[in-house]
Amino acid sequence: MKDRERKGPGGYLFILAAGILWGFIGLFVKQLEASGSTPETTAFLRMACAFILYLPLCAAGAGPGSLRIGWKELLFCAAQGLVCYGLFNMLYSRAVTMVGVSVGAVLLYTAPVFTLFFSVLLFREPLTARKLLAVALNILGCALTATGGRLEPGALSAAGILTGIGAGLCYSLTPVFGHFGTKRMDSRVMTLYSFFFAALFLLLRLRPWNGGAAFGGKLLLWGALFALIPTVLAYVLYYRGLSRIPEPSRAPVIASVETVVAAAVGMALYHDRLGPWGITGILLVLVSIAVMNLPAPKKQGKTGQITGK
Repeated sequence: MKDRERKGPGGYLFILAAGILWGFIGLFVKQLEASGSTPETTAFLRMACAFILYLPLCAAGAGPGSLRIGWKELLFCAAQGLVCYGLFNMLYSRAVTMVGVSVGAVLLYTAPVFTLFFSVLLFREPLTARKLLAVALNILGCALTATGGRLEPGALSAAGILTGIGAGLCYSLTPVFGHFGTKRMDSRVMTLYSFFFAALFLLLRLRPWNGGAAFGGKLLLWGALFALIPTVLAYVLYYRGLSRIPEPSRAPVIASVETVVAAAVGMALYHDRLGPWGITGILLVLVSIAVMNLPAPKKQGKTGQITGK
């Protein structure tokens, strides 16, 4: 059953809430690292546990019959799971390893540029000065928040930069897939099957049957919490929001509140320092979200009537 949600401002609130939950990803990643997890194992646990936890919730909420979908919808979910979840996690983990956490985060948040491009190309969204300004402020704000106005010496490598931009590209396709997918099937079912295919892809990559991974009790516990809070709940909110907004290009900018929350978590729990440049970055991210959500300006028609954009 397809979502038939009414368009309205509530969709942006759902996306904002998803971004807030994603801001806690670093906390779970650090806990999993402390428990002996590798980046690939962490990504697999996130997707596999998310599928297991979400299966009964999806069946109860959408109905068991909704889990039966056509092969075209199944291929669509496989593509999204591979690109937006599986490949994204792989590339982002590698980018962080190659160029560092700060630069990796900056490269990831090139995503709004790609999303805006795809939205203009595929959905014929109007390319307005307001959207361009919001995207520019967003990228600058995320860069300052992540780096504090500094880049780590020797962190920039061509391969690392390309890998980080690739992660941003995969992430940017999430609202594009979501926009098409929520018209073809229930967003909950789409999310469920995307989790499954992402976990399958990462499992084939990890190859635990070769002795390359061990899953202890503590690791599984943190993996389950990682899957529940900033994964299942966050993606449910995100896709619910996408089904209610007319312009997918707004989604990554609004969800970039994740950067602000992540910075706050780092300061509160890990004694990270932002400094004046980092605080300026947070303010720019908030301003970019506000700019993206300003009402479209009205213009004077030829007959003297006020018309929408």
